[in-house]
Amino acid sequence: MPEIIVKYEDKVIERIVTEKKRISIGRTNDNDIVLENRGVSRKHAMIEFNNNAAVIIDNESLNGTFVNNRKINEEVLRNDDVITIGKYSLVYHIETTHSGENMKNVDGTMILKTKKQKEMIENDRVEREIVGKYGGSVLLGEENTEFSEFKLDREVTTIGKAKFVHIKARGIMLSGIQAKIVKENNSYSLINLGKSGKTKVNGEVIDNYLLKNGDYITVGKSTFKFVEGKNQ
Repeated sequence: MPEIIVKYEDKVIERIVTEKKRISIGRTNDNDIVLENRGVSRKHAMIEFNNNAAVIIDNESLNGTFVNNRKINEEVLRNDDVITIGKYSLVYHIETTHSGENMKNVDGTMILKTKKQKEMIENDRVEREIVGKYGGSVLLGEENTEFSEFKLDREVTTIGKAKFVHIKARGIMLSGIQAKIVKENNSYSLINLGKSGKTKVNGEVIDNYLLKNGDYITVGKSTFKFVEGKNQ
């Protein structure tokens, strides 16, 4: 059964396992998931389950619904996707892992003026422009890289120290081909091919990882940000 882990400021406050076909998320007590914060609309969003898939739908909320740091209207959820609503993070699992100004809209929701909210909205705007420019997924060079933007337009993109790789990475003890990014059915996976411990996503060492929008990839001393090619 699907599981949703609700976090507030990185602290787990609730785990929800459900067999329902639809669950509602909002500030008022008649929702299935109640998020008690004025940055959350009364009827903020819903998740619909159908044929082993889950779709989150924003109910035209005042502050928006984000999936992996991208503002959405409707999005099919993947395992480990992070939904951000107000100051809450909701982590979606396909299967359970355990047996500013005080303005309001008509439903009483406070408009968020937090630094995090502003940064998320601005990042979302910039990333949508980049995706629109390239027409697909992109790596952004963040640290110790030879480029600022790199379009992922191949089935396989190699990363390492060899002259023939698509993306050069810096650092000692790196393999010629340290890692590769593989495109399959509009999804991208990062696979470590070289020395162990030299390929990371969001600071964690990986062997094979399905990339999500906003993930930070580190190979040796080079860091890249993955921007997924969805431009809704």
